[in-house]
Amino acid sequence: MPAWTATLTWKSAVFITVMCCVLAALLGVLVHTAVTRQTVGHAREKALTRLADVTAAYEAGEALPPRSGIDPPGLPASLRELAVAGERGTMVAESLGRPTMWAAAPADGHALATRIDYSQSARTINGLDGAIIGSSLLAIGATLLAGGFAVTRVTRRLHQTARVARRIGAGDLDARVNDPRTADPTRRQDEVAIVAGALDTMASALQRKLLTEQRFTADVAHELRTPLTGLSAAAELLPPGRPSELVQDRVRTMRALTEDLLEISRLDTRTEQVDLDVYELAPLARRVVSASGTEVGVVEDGPPVRVETDRRRLERVLGNLISNAHRHGRPPVVLTVDGPEVTVRDHGGGFPDYLTEGGPQRFRTEGGSKGHGLGLTIAAGQARVMGARLVFENAADGGAVARLTLPEYVPREDEDEEDGQRDGKGDGKRGGKEPPGLRS
Repeated sequence: MPAWTATLTWKSAVFITVMCCVLAALLGVLVHTAVTRQTVGHAREKALTRLADVTAAYEAGEALPPRSGIDPPGLPASLRELAVAGERGTMVAESLGRPTMWAAAPADGHALATRIDYSQSARTINGLDGAIIGSSLLAIGATLLAGGFAVTRVTRRLHQTARVARRIGAGDLDARVNDPRTADPTRRQDEVAIVAGALDTMASALQRKLLTEQRFTADVAHELRTPLTGLSAAAELLPPGRPSELVQDRVRTMRALTEDLLEISRLDTRTEQVDLDVYELAPLARRVVSASGTEVGVVEDGPPVRVETDRRRLERVLGNLISNAHRHGRPPVVLTVDGPEVTVRDHGGGFPDYLTEGGPQRFRTEGGSKGHGLGLTIAAGQARVMGARLVFENAADGGAVARLTLPEYVPREDEDEEDGQRDGKGDGKRGGKEPPGLRS
C-alpha cells in the first residue's frame, strides 16, 4: 500500500467518510420508511373508502363507479385470491404502466375490486429518496471538508513538533516548537500543545546540561595546561634514564589528552569555521600516510578527483583513522581512495557494535585497549564540520572499515580547466577564492 495511506489525515478521512455514510444510510432508511408508511397508509385508506362505496353500490344493485368491477382485468392474482377467500385487502401494482393502489373484497365467490391512481404518491416517495441521497452526499462532503480542515491543522502542528524533534536529535539544541498555546498558561491546552511544551522543556533542560558539560570540559582542559607545562619543563630536567623516559611519556600523553579535550569542547560548541578550498584527494591522502610514520598501503581506484574541503581538518580526520586502525586493529592497514571517498581498513576484530550503530563515544574503549577513546570522536566531529560523511562499518571477511565521503568539486563549463590544477603534493590553492560549482 502507498505510504500516504498510513497518515493520520488519510485514516481520519476514511473514518469520517465511513461514519457519515453509515449515519446517512441509517437516517435515510428511517425517513424513507416513515414517509412511505404514511403515504401508503393514506392511499390505502382512500382505496378502502372507495371500496366501501363500490360494495354498497354492488349490494344495492346499482351501477359500479368507474375503475371498479367484478374480477377486473389487471387485478393482481394474489389480491384476487385473498378476496375470493373472503378477506379484504389492498396492494400497489402496475396497471397500464402506472402505479396503482388496488382494493378488493369478496362478492359471491368473486373479487369486487376498485383502483385509484398511485402515481403522485410514488413520485413523492421517489423525490424523497433523491432528496435523501443528495442531502447525504452534501452532508458527507461538507463533513469531510470540515473534518479535513480540523485534522490538517492538528497534523500540521504534529509535523512541526516532529521536525523540531529531529533537529534536536541532529544537534540543533536551539530548535523549539514555540506553540502559541503554551505561551499563555491560563489558556486551555490540547494534547498537541502539551507534547510541544514537553519537547521544548526537554530541549531546554538538555541544552543547559550539555552547555554545563562543555564548559566544564573546556575549563578542566584549560586549567590542566598550566601545570602540565610546568611538569613538562621539570621532566626535561630529570637525569637521563628509564624513570625520566616514563615521566616524559606520561606527560606527553596527558598533554595530548588535554589538547583533545579542548578540540572536542570547540566541536561541541559548533562554532568552528572551516577554510574550504579545492584539492586533489589522492595526494592529500598520501601526504597523511607519509606523515603518520606507519605502514599503510595506499590504493587509488578510478580517475583522480578534486574535492572541496578543509585540508587541516581532513588531515586530522585521516590521521586519527590511521592511528586508530594501528592501535586497535591488526595489519595490514589499507587506505583506499575511490573518487571522493577515502576508506581506511584494518584486519583486526572490527568495530564494536555500539560504535557501528550509534557512532563513537568519548572515553569508551573495548577490551582494555590503550587510548582514551577520543580519536574517533574527534574524527566524526571534524568530518561533520567540513561537510563530509564518516561511516564506521565492519568488513564481511573481518576488519574495521572507516568510510569518509567528501564533497566533490565540479567546475563550471566556462571555467578554465587549467586554472586551479594542483601540484603533485596536492596542496595548491586557488588564491583563497571560494570555488564555484560544488556538489556534495
